[in-house]
Amino acid sequence: MLVLAGMCSANASSQSYPAKPIRFVVPWPAGGVADITTRLMGRKLSENMGQTFVIDNRAGATGIIGCDLVARAAPDGYTLLMGTTTTHATNPVMFKKLPYDAARDFAPISLVADAPFVLLVHPSLPVRSVKELIAFAKARPGQLTFGSSGTGGSSHLGFELFNQMAGIKAVHVPYKGLAPATLDLLSGNITMSWESTAAATPYIRHKRLRALGIGSAKRSILMPDIPTISESGLKGFELGSWSAMFAPAATPPEIVRRLQREVVAAVADRNMREQFAALGAEPVGSTPEELASVLKHDIVKWAKIARQANVQAE
Repeated sequence: MLVLAGMCSANASSQSYPAKPIRFVVPWPAGGVADITTRLMGRKLSENMGQTFVIDNRAGATGIIGCDLVARAAPDGYTLLMGTTTTHATNPVMFKKLPYDAARDFAPISLVADAPFVLLVHPSLPVRSVKELIAFAKARPGQLTFGSSGTGGSSHLGFELFNQMAGIKAVHVPYKGLAPATLDLLSGNITMSWESTAAATPYIRHKRLRALGIGSAKRSILMPDIPTISESGLKGFELGSWSAMFAPAATPPEIVRRLQREVVAAVADRNMREQFAALGAEPVGSTPEELASVLKHDIVKWAKIARQANVQAE
């Protein structure tokens, strides 16, 4: 009888969900693509679900602080996380000791969006395609430099992947975020860097930087004239940053399924898709199982790249 009563209570709880405001944690500072994506989702989910989604920026330690907060939260559906490639795929590779386990401590809900990186070079570099860049770099081993958002992040490992697939030796220069890397690229202090398509667009438009290729599987809506890196000779190359909704592990399956349905409906909305496109992000939507599969695949992928490039975990 006690077990039955507990089951009835859980069912009643899930049926009345959400009965109060939901905290939606962003493990990054305000203003970035992940933050804006979360705010757009929070606004749409509030509208559709009839409850306020409170955006809570808990930045610091490459997303670790915010993730740890959610991993330790009550598994009742009232604390959610917008995880990213960094928090759930590269951090587990680059840190020997994390306060959270990316697979064990979270219930996957749904992929939300995928934002590809664009490969940028300074206009003084005499190359206009990925193929020309590779040929130029091969003739000058160790002379070209690439900036990243920090050692072990997806932008760093993405360039190590580029190095490996292209057979070149460009030197890594880490920064505290892609924005300062882009500033140094504008000054000509480094040769190349990644940037989000939305952030890169004004620099490309005013010819302050040159875009050579997009890291997505297909061309970007914002930059349809820029070929993908895969079609430019490095077949199969993909680099971007996905964002996805997670809940604490042991969140009731009924609540996970409800949230998953709401996310899929939200990203299918035409207005939402247009707003995501303006960010250079592709709306996705997935099942929890599909998100778990992406997570598993990416951890294996980045671990292999880090090992081959001898990038050491901290």
